[in-house]
Amino acid sequence: MLTVHHLGKSQSERIVWLCEELGIPYDLKLYQRQPNFQAPAEYKALHPMGLAPVITDNSVTGGDLVLAESGAVVDYILGRYGKGALRPGPEDAAFADYLYWFHFANGSFQPAVMRVLIARRLEAPAEHPAVQIGVTRLGMMLAMLDTRLRDVPWLAGAAFTAADIMPVFTLTTMRHYAPYDLTPYPNILAWLQRVAARPAYQRAMQKGDPGMELLLG
Repeated sequence: MLTVHHLGKSQSERIVWLCEELGIPYDLKLYQRQPNFQAPAEYKALHPMGLAPVITDNSVTGGDLVLAESGAVVDYILGRYGKGALRPGPEDAAFADYLYWFHFANGSFQPAVMRVLIARRLEAPAEHPAVQIGVTRLGMMLAMLDTRLRDVPWLAGAAFTAADIMPVFTLTTMRHYAPYDLTPYPNILAWLQRVAARPAYQRAMQKGDPGMELLLG
């Protein structure tokens, strides 16, 4: 059985959502953050990094698989259980766009928001070069996302894919930790409303983080 170990208000919400989109059987184990926002000891014991997401899979020949990193986990589940869903193949015209936006989420976008969060936690002044660079880069990325979503309904093109799953955490739940304004980006906001209308997203958020405010606007 595939088990998704979901740490509250974390990137592992992507994996719960993915499983719901695919309609595959999985076991969901919930873990709550400590008062200092850290994962509890039992979650940290799952993987040396102690970060979310983590999955285990005891259907793998040779024993239990333990896997972390959002991109790797999504690729693993799509490859093993997806049956071709939510991921265009190399022959598809949307393939390159899918790859770019899928990897953009954690390769560029999430680190940019983390830089802003860290600067705020350190109470760095707004004129500090590191703060200015971080805010500028985040604005550039949001503008690029908004432009992309002006031209297509989903990041890879006409169809919803796992590339749409990856950045939603950074645009929503992450803003509980690092608030920023999406008002200047109407196409991102419209896309988030399309996401919010998906039954799989609704089920995933209710199962993984019941009662959490969904920052979709």
